[in-house]
Amino acid sequence: MKVVKEISSMQEISDYYRCTGKKIALVPTMGFLHEGHTSLMLNARERAGIVITSIFVNPTQFGKGEDFGKYPRDFLRDSHICEKAGVDFIFYPEVDEMYKGNALTAITVNKISDKLEGSFRPGHFTGVATVVTKLLNITKPHTIHLGSKDAQQNVVLKKMISDLNIDTELVVCPTIREDNGLAMSSRNTYLTSEQKEDAASLYFILKEGKRMITEDKISDTNIVKSKAAEILSNSSPDIQLQYYEITDNEELEPISDLGKFSGEIVISLAAKCGTTRLIDNIIFEHNSIS
Repeated sequence: MKVVKEISSMQEISDYYRCTGKKIALVPTMGFLHEGHTSLMLNARERAGIVITSIFVNPTQFGKGEDFGKYPRDFLRDSHICEKAGVDFIFYPEVDEMYKGNALTAITVNKISDKLEGSFRPGHFTGVATVVTKLLNITKPHTIHLGSKDAQQNVVLKKMISDLNIDTELVVCPTIREDNGLAMSSRNTYLTSEQKEDAASLYFILKEGKRMITEDKISDTNIVKSKAAEILSNSSPDIQLQYYEITDNEELEPISDLGKFSGEIVISLAAKCGTTRLIDNIIFEHNSIS
């Protein structure tokens, strides 16, 4: 495994392997890797001859007052995890390498980016879309592998790749969870053991929402959302629910009457547990009953 820090060097390496007919897979990360990241690398390893993991804490996707400065970093630990997972190259640039001089260009996916997370974190998805476009141009992968925990991010990037005719396939892999159901995240390190147990309620209300829709056949999503909020308030009153929304999985349009909807449903949520902000979702197929 080799570590590459310069953009030009990474591009030359990717050009070489593309010319030799090798399939390249990219796993983009911000580091402080966990089992969820490892699962992405293993999935990439199964599909490609060359696996690149990028480790870059991207400043442009953090808003004012967010945790860019304290975001956990441990490159030595991360490099051992990557090597064990069979990664061929780590792309590990400095901020000045990724954003040289007076950068004036940004990628914005309209409409989808303004909802849900976008309403709480203005500009976040412009930062994500821009850095991912840069990573795709630098590593030139045939596939990019992301976890399903960040459902809105996946929808934004899928639309961006399609609209800009980028020759890369987006591969979405299952969310990896703690034993109690909490979605794995680098930010989970901010939580105390008690908060981690409390946060397990988030996955419970996602599953309960799915159960109400698929088993109880509730078609009014306002009923589902109200019941989920009530359950969380009773079981984990210290957790502040910021949103719990039921949408489609194409443009994240809110669904009010499930009786008239067929397709993939996403139930998404965000909540504050102490000072830590957590997101999660559950995705499933639904067929109209009308």
